[in-house]
Amino acid sequence: MLQLSESQLDRLCELLPDHPDRPKGGRPRSDKRKAISGIFWILDNGAKWKDLPKEFGSKSSVHRAFQRWVEMGAFEGLLAPVGSMVEERNGFRLYECHGDGTFSKAKGGGDGIGCTKSGKGVNTMIMVDARGLTIAETTSTASPRESTLVEPLFYFMVTVDFPEKLIGDKAYDSDKLDGNLAALGVEMISPHRSNRRPENRTQDGRKPRRHKRRWTVERTIGWLQNYRRLCIRWEKSTAMFQGFVNLTCALLLMNEVLG
Repeated sequence: MLQLSESQLDRLCELLPDHPDRPKGGRPRSDKRKAISGIFWILDNGAKWKDLPKEFGSKSSVHRAFQRWVEMGAFEGLLAPVGSMVEERNGFRLYECHGDGTFSKAKGGGDGIGCTKSGKGVNTMIMVDARGLTIAETTSTASPRESTLVEPLFYFMVTVDFPEKLIGDKAYDSDKLDGNLAALGVEMISPHRSNRRPENRTQDGRKPRRHKRRWTVERTIGWLQNYRRLCIRWEKSTAMFQGFVNLTCALLLMNEVLG
């Protein structure tokens, strides 16, 4: 079972905002440190909230704390300061970045779900630098083509600069995507689909060799899937699932700095 280190827990306590006191009194808010540890336990184990061990406090209090932080955008807000920590330490390597998506079945139903041959679910899109560090991520319905889900990633960058090159698989082979990213100063590199005509080919065979290094993004996706709560979307709310994804990516970046 994975565990938060003390340094990670301390940093999360600093970055996540305190919940305001109730104006009319009532039951006090849950302990922030226990609430964060309880949320991490759910993320790691993929268990139901009702199965949360008592050591983390009341399961309803921890669940409410998670909901409040999601509504406040607190987990999305983690990525920028944690990304700045990486920038100050070793920096991101943006000369060659990789993108890919992973599918999660949505067995709990809810909003933002798309139908595919594998069933109903959502896509988690991720972009990593040359070392496999997350620089952008987002979730979306699984119905659209993956090539149409790449551009939204650039709205969620944790870095100031855009990557020089973005490398993807055959699903990214799109002239429209190539042109749109070129306008941002990003070169899109992906192998051609088998049905592309010879006169329409834009890759000469040399640059796609970089595709062999896509194991970096596949490894990062494997790290994401170590957290069982991300393998299947049980949350009916897209925002709640996105909260878990944001927290996970922030933790992966923390591992680079804090260990």
